[in-house]
Amino acid sequence: MKRKIKIYLEDFWFPITEKAIKDFALYRILSKRFDLEITKNPDFLIYSAMSRNYLKYNCVRIYYTGENTRPNFNECDYAFSFDYPVTERNYRLPLYKTYLDSFDIVKNSARDVNSIISEGRKFCNFLYSNKRAKIRNDFFHSLSQYKSIDSGGKVLNNLGYFVDDKHEFLRNYKFTIAFENEAYPGYTTEKILHAFAADSIPIYWGNPLVDRDFNPKSFINCNDYGSFEEVIDKIIEIDNNDDLYRQYLNEPAFTDNVENEYVNEENILNRFEEIFKNQGIEKVARKTDILKYYKHIIKYNIKETRRKIRKLISS
Repeated sequence: MKRKIKIYLEDFWFPITEKAIKDFALYRILSKRFDLEITKNPDFLIYSAMSRNYLKYNCVRIYYTGENTRPNFNECDYAFSFDYPVTERNYRLPLYKTYLDSFDIVKNSARDVNSIISEGRKFCNFLYSNKRAKIRNDFFHSLSQYKSIDSGGKVLNNLGYFVDDKHEFLRNYKFTIAFENEAYPGYTTEKILHAFAADSIPIYWGNPLVDRDFNPKSFINCNDYGSFEEVIDKIIEIDNNDDLYRQYLNEPAFTDNVENEYVNEENILNRFEEIFKNQGIEKVARKTDILKYYKHIIKYNIKETRRKIRKLISS
């Protein structure tokens, strides 16, 4: 019989509804072992970095982030973050693991390399909506001097429409520009995983420790080169050499040990088991301060009021 656990979510990048909570990857993973009750009076709150509503809760707080942010252990009891090392309070759970369908495709599906090569795929794609990633945008322009790159997102779009199905779009290309917004040790999002799931070779920039997660022989890791010019030379070499292209496609995406570590679902569930057992024992080391929440709300309301006044005056 599954143990019943009362949980709730706050401060995520999506509206908090019962359906959204049940669709959330951590909920789906936890449901395999626990009987989860969604309630606004939880024993365990899982919260993220998009607001500060978590300060209202005096239950066990579990921080989870999909952004390049650090947990504040004065305000949370436990964290699931990108960060090394794994400790009693911090568990490394990179965002790519929460894309469960893509993760399973990459982990379990055997590539038909001959079929991929025979498709005659187009050169390279670029699919992004955040225009502020200057390094990524500059690389797009530099590589485009060799061959045209199809951009189907909001940034640098040259297709005349926005791509609806990311997976179907990526699988038409030999290469995918899989650059993070920022570079930080351990910070690996879904970008490289989605390229692998579409059998497209990732051109990756971001986490300098990405080769702890992904097999360095299976993708182009910009961290391994002295300059982006050298990276582009390597891409051109692979693009013009089917044997080398085949060599990359034949390599497994993950390192040998990655499934024995943090992204293994059994290990994730075991960590939550430990957290749930600590219910009612103590709030590890954090400080509970409801005043922080109300100060945040007041500050936000003042900022919004000023913005509306400026907009009214300018109109």
